[in-house]
Amino acid sequence: MIRNDALDLLPVRHAVPELLTALAERGTAVLHAPPGTGKTTLVPLALAGLIGDGPRRRVLVAEPRRMAVRAAARRMAWLLGEEVGGAVGFSVRGERRAGPATRVEVVTTGLLLQRLQRDPELAGVDVVLLDECHERHLDADTALAFLVDVRAALRPELKLIAASATSDAEAWAELLTVVDGGGPAPIVRSEGEGHGYEVRFAAPPAGIRPAHGTWVDPALLRHVAATVRLALERHEGDVLCFLPGTGEIARTAGLLAGLDAEVLQLHGRAPAAVQDAVLRGAEPGGRRRVVLSTSVAESSLTVPGVRIVVDSGLAREPRMDHARGLGSLATVPVSVAAATQRSGRSMREAFGTVYRCWAEAEDGSRARFPSPEIRIADLTDFALRVACWGDPTAEGLALLDAPPAGAMAAARSVLAAVGAVDEDGRATDRGGRLARLGLHPRLGRALLDGAAEVGVRRAAEVVALLSEEPPREYGDDLTAAWRSARRGADGYGARWKAEVRRLERSAGEAAEPGRGAGSGTGSGAGARGEDAVAGLVTALAFPERVARAREQGGYLMVSGSGARLAEGSGLRSTPWLAVAVADRTARDATARVRLAAVVDEGTARWAADHLRATGEEVHWEDGDVVARSVDRLGAVELTVRPLGSGAEPSLVREALLDGLRREGLGLLRWSRDASELRERLAFLYGEVGEPWPDVADGALVDRAGEWLEPELSRASRRADLGRIDAGAALRRLLPWATGEAGRLDELAPERIEVPSGSRIRVDYGGGRPVLSVKLQEMFGLAETPRVAGVPVLVHLLSPAGRPAAVTADLASFWREGYRAVRAELRGRYPRHPWPEDPSAAEPTRHTSARLRRER
Repeated sequence: MIRNDALDLLPVRHAVPELLTALAERGTAVLHAPPGTGKTTLVPLALAGLIGDGPRRRVLVAEPRRMAVRAAARRMAWLLGEEVGGAVGFSVRGERRAGPATRVEVVTTGLLLQRLQRDPELAGVDVVLLDECHERHLDADTALAFLVDVRAALRPELKLIAASATSDAEAWAELLTVVDGGGPAPIVRSEGEGHGYEVRFAAPPAGIRPAHGTWVDPALLRHVAATVRLALERHEGDVLCFLPGTGEIARTAGLLAGLDAEVLQLHGRAPAAVQDAVLRGAEPGGRRRVVLSTSVAESSLTVPGVRIVVDSGLAREPRMDHARGLGSLATVPVSVAAATQRSGRSMREAFGTVYRCWAEAEDGSRARFPSPEIRIADLTDFALRVACWGDPTAEGLALLDAPPAGAMAAARSVLAAVGAVDEDGRATDRGGRLARLGLHPRLGRALLDGAAEVGVRRAAEVVALLSEEPPREYGDDLTAAWRSARRGADGYGARWKAEVRRLERSAGEAAEPGRGAGSGTGSGAGARGEDAVAGLVTALAFPERVARAREQGGYLMVSGSGARLAEGSGLRSTPWLAVAVADRTARDATARVRLAAVVDEGTARWAADHLRATGEEVHWEDGDVVARSVDRLGAVELTVRPLGSGAEPSLVREALLDGLRREGLGLLRWSRDASELRERLAFLYGEVGEPWPDVADGALVDRAGEWLEPELSRASRRADLGRIDAGAALRRLLPWATGEAGRLDELAPERIEVPSGSRIRVDYGGGRPVLSVKLQEMFGLAETPRVAGVPVLVHLLSPAGRPAAVTADLASFWREGYRAVRAELRGRYPRHPWPEDPSAAEPTRHTSARLRRER
């Protein structure tokens, strides 16, 4: 019997007539409904004609998470007074509860994508509702883009709804431009009629360190746990506490030990029994509950009994190092939209209270929405989907955010390596088979190629381990984790077995013509022992993560990343590893190995053969040219042989130039005259410009072919550079062709003759020419000497050669500065002439007595 009393309490019921009209007239709509209004449960029933007076339709509802799929299906079936599998059913990977009578089927967005690629017309489906679009999951963005294409090209009668709980409805409406050119899709808004909530900011104590990678300051978790205790004391009802990950949930649960409440841990990997217990609510008269949850409880779920939300303020987002093929998770401040979603969980059944574990002043600095996954995640799976869809660049798809070019290039490189796309990025037959497996293309390759080497069953078992990382307590040895999963004593083991069965079926359906599921010998592993099997399949999935032990400890991956095992790991003495799970935070120099399998060198070479290269490598290293023949697997050197004098001359020349770039032109032989010539030329280039050459290091290296040849091409090592006369080579850059070279001594003379007859060297090293000369030798000179029109800076010296004065204007110095200098020097050097009027006096290098004798 339909529970009309419960349906009547859902605020979205008032928006249903408008939504049905929009679909009838335009075919698409955006439904904006705040959390708790019933958009996930009441609207699909109305669209299917299971409640109300609407026509009977078959409705597909796509949710971002498996837990939300099951919860939504159960809730809708309960509202109809039925069991799941009748009018309302669901499908997730490895499980389907739906039949011929099913009118509303709830699926994950990933499963919807698979159906679209198998059957783009979605035969038999009348309406698709994409729920929680605002979360910006990549699968949801992709599914919506494909559905827009389907309506435009194949089924204009297919109804499409994008449902969002946040205020970005206009963007979705623009994306869903109506096929007939009628403009953006209509927006249907449902006003919330929840019970409301109050927000209290519970700022943590000073000194909390910011999260980085997956590390969260334990002091913040202690503060969150204390806030949970405080909330239980002050308010009625159960507590829903949001934390970024399973590790923080487990640690916070430990901090709440002894609490007079039932503490439950809710996350995507929680056993089904725990998930069901959370969503059922407490037994009448039972203890209060504290539900510690990741973001899975942000949307599409109602946790009965919750009146209080405690928000840690943190969320986890994926990150991808595309250059090294390493994924990781980053802990980030939760967005404003997500914080609002979390808060809405408190008011589903009564007025709620929300504790936000950050300072109120920080609230305005948070991002408005979560980062779109398309901007930050690994795009390999996305790139294969769009290639199979017929749009390898995704440029023709209706996406709110275009995929980053670098990420797409990295994804296409992976797909080309596994044979999924051709040189133009179009999907191959093999790519189509990989796409149908419902796995990341890397894992699909490991399943198909591994099955031919070790048999379908064992390949499926290892791939199932790789597709959902085993619990940390299983350890970092993949083979040991395999045995633990096989024993199946926990929820993970049960899920693993179900996935193995699915993969066995999928591998059989996607088997390539002419390839059976035997025990081939191409890898050298023989596919006999479990270690060999685990290593082979893992290496097929992640060839860039094959790693060899280093002499100084740790490992070097084929990708070039360093890696380290945890202290006490049983894998530490292994010469080669196939790394299944590793991550590296921005602060870590090396990746942390979370899960790996032993692999032998033959298997490593076979699995990563496309990354193998043999050839000459000549480069500048440790201050000299290193020339060798190298057989390498990516960054891992397999064999190395010195080349000696047999290296390719062009490679040697480039290595020498690299040395000059790194260490500077001091590698050449610079006499005093050569250094001074360079300083003179630098002065002329700065003051006159062309045709005088730029003699800065970078410019000279760039023009090495003009001034360092033929000596450079004859050199083979550092010592040869040291024999090149830099001064003689530098003169090749003088502007001989224009005749200006002959004016070098005129424009930037090496020496200047002063009134005493001495020829004094000019110093150009400081950027401005400097003339250091004894003061008496300048007597009788009224104007400052100039070079290239620039007054020299005259350093006037005492008879002992010590600095006495500096001037760029001799006339002014004689008038105003000389008197004070004369008074000081006259007493110190009485035997030297100190005339009253130096501008008219006779210059000299000698004492007064000698000057008189010479007269």
